[in-house]
Amino acid sequence: MNDIVFLIQCPDQKGLVAGITSFFSERDFNILHCQQYTDVQDSQYFMRIKLEDNSSIERSELEAQFSSFAQTLGLTWSVRYSDKPYRVALLVTRASHCPYDLLLRELEGELKCEIPVIIGNHNDLESVAKQFNKPFYHLPITKDTKPQQEAQINALLEEYSIDLTVMARYMQILSEQFVKQHAGRVINIHHGFLPAFQGAKPYHQAYDRGVKIIGATSHYATADLDEGPIIEQDVERVMHGNSPEDLVMIGKDIERLVLARAVKAHIEHRIIISGRRTIVFSEGA
Repeated sequence: MNDIVFLIQCPDQKGLVAGITSFFSERDFNILHCQQYTDVQDSQYFMRIKLEDNSSIERSELEAQFSSFAQTLGLTWSVRYSDKPYRVALLVTRASHCPYDLLLRELEGELKCEIPVIIGNHNDLESVAKQFNKPFYHLPITKDTKPQQEAQINALLEEYSIDLTVMARYMQILSEQFVKQHAGRVINIHHGFLPAFQGAKPYHQAYDRGVKIIGATSHYATADLDEGPIIEQDVERVMHGNSPEDLVMIGKDIERLVLARAVKAHIEHRIIISGRRTIVFSEGA
């Protein structure tokens, strides 16, 4: 069964639920699930509504009619159809744990998406791409060649009709122009529970400081480094007897899980970006 998911946000007002659900029921849509949240501080309303895709109305006509309806209530909205899976590009460097995990989840059907291309600024993971029968593009980068390299990335994203770009431990800072062009469509994984230890060898820094909790944060990329809207976080307790190598291993496990959760939420159309925050609706609906 195919379904349709609408994400909606607007200033809070009376009659929103009745009005929106009536719009769909009047067009013979079966509502499978409806989640909502009201931010009372900012008086903003958010909704995720899933419909059974069994109406005779054409999708273009549905969107046109809903657009007209949305204007009357001041709604900002987006729609996604389950029979059109997200196309996801991976940006990688030398670390294999995150890209390998995402590729395996795609292969086993845990992530309902297509990963048609992998792009690396080093060629270390070309063998991983071959293992999963994915095209791999090696695009080296220096400070002087960054604009040209990002132009090449953009060309590949367009060529492969990419909906979402995942920085799977891609340890490069994207330009302000790039992240603005792809706002809300680039997910990054940070090796820490933000704010965290910055620079090289973060887990060694954590060991030197005797931390008791380590974590990871997945967020949307913005022009401000590691300050984009947070999608998912997790932590793990560690002990004084854990070595730096133990922390690296534990950290990698958290990074895999946090990034996979963030990507899954995005491709299931469960995230609304609201300023510097995200509203992430629950899984399984």
